[in-house]
Amino acid sequence: MSELPFARDHGLVLCHICSKACQADSPTCPRCDSAVHARKPHSISRTWAFLVAALIFYIPANTLPVMYTQMFGSASENTILSGVIEFWKGGSWDIALLIFFASVVVPCLKFFALGLLLVTCQRRSRWAMRERSRLFRFIELIGYWSMLDVLVVALVAALVQFRSLSTVEPRLGILFFGVVVVLTMFAAMSFDPRLIWDAEVTDD
Repeated sequence: MSELPFARDHGLVLCHICSKACQADSPTCPRCDSAVHARKPHSISRTWAFLVAALIFYIPANTLPVMYTQMFGSASENTILSGVIEFWKGGSWDIALLIFFASVVVPCLKFFALGLLLVTCQRRSRWAMRERSRLFRFIELIGYWSMLDVLVVALVAALVQFRSLSTVEPRLGILFFGVVVVLTMFAAMSFDPRLIWDAEVTDD
C-alpha cells in the first residue's frame, strides 16, 4: 500500500485558529488573518516551561491547607489528602472519591502523559505514535474536569454555611491548585501533537 502524501508535499499548512488549509508561503490565514505556522512556534520549550511550573506549584497545592472547617466548636485545616480522608471517614465517600480523582489522579496523569509526549517527540521516537496521539486527545478530554476540586470545595463551603455552628472556608492551597490547573491547560494547549508524526519523515 502506498503512503499517503503529507500536506506539506502540496505546499499546504493548517491554520491553528480556524483549521483552513493555507498555502505554506502565506504569512497570514486568508480566513481569520492569524499567523500561519507549519508547527506551533517553540512548542516543546513552551510546553516544558508550563509543565515544570505546574509541577513546582503542585507541591504547595498539596502541602498547604485548602480548606478550614469549624463544626460544633472543633476547628481544623485540611490539605487535599487529609480532606479526602476526613470526607471518607465522615461517610461522604462520593465527595472523597471526586476530590481524590480531580486533585490527585488527573494532575498526575497529565504530568506523566505530557512528560512522555515531550521526551518521545524530542527523541523523534517512532514508538506507538498512534497511541501517543490518542493519549494527547485523552489529556485534552480530562482537562475539562480539572477544576472539579475547586468547584467541590466551593460547593461544600456553600452548603455547610446553611448548618448552624458550622463554617467552611477556602485556604491558600486551593489557590495554588487553581494555578496548577491553569498551567497544565496551557501546557496541553502549547503542545503540537503533529510533532509526534514528524518522526516519520527522514532527514534529507
